[in-house]
Amino acid sequence: MRHAVRILFVLAGLLLCAGCDSRLERTDGGGVLLSVTDFDGLPTVVSVNQARLDGIVTIDSITISSIVRDIDGDTSDLMNVEMSSYEVVFSRFDGRTMVPPPLVQRIFGTAPAGGTEQYENLPILLSDQIENPPLSDFFIENGGFDKETGSTSLRLNLTMRFFGRSIAGEAVDTAPISFTVEFVP
Repeated sequence: MRHAVRILFVLAGLLLCAGCDSRLERTDGGGVLLSVTDFDGLPTVVSVNQARLDGIVTIDSITISSIVRDIDGDTSDLMNVEMSSYEVVFSRFDGRTMVPPPLVQRIFGTAPAGGTEQYENLPILLSDQIENPPLSDFFIENGGFDKETGSTSLRLNLTMRFFGRSIAGEAVDTAPISFTVEFVP
């Protein structure tokens, strides 16, 4: 009898675990998905020496859309997403390894369920990225070339993701978006 009770508890636990999809908990944004739906003013070539003087490189504008997962379902204010941060991660177009440190910034705003949130002049490079190799190699006083390749230009892939939380408390983020920027002295 004791053995049968144990088997019943194990089976009940397995059924409970089978009913839980851990991926859904991480990706269910309270009934909404976030997506980068538009951006303007993306730099394609950046002078590192000018960026150093400015202390910043930005995207003119970027739009985050909150897409309701069930288009026939009801929406509520609990599905609105409070934006919290974004990240920019760098990789080399040429496959080499030396890259600037990631940029992680806090942001504020709310993407209403089925609506958008737009950001103007959003930084994609700050002094932490500009003042470190390989970008700092392009400073005039450092020779103005990539120390790894000897080249006077460097193409980096920039990958961005945005993070938020629905009013109901569910974490939600965008899929990564990537673009390539060429850096010159």
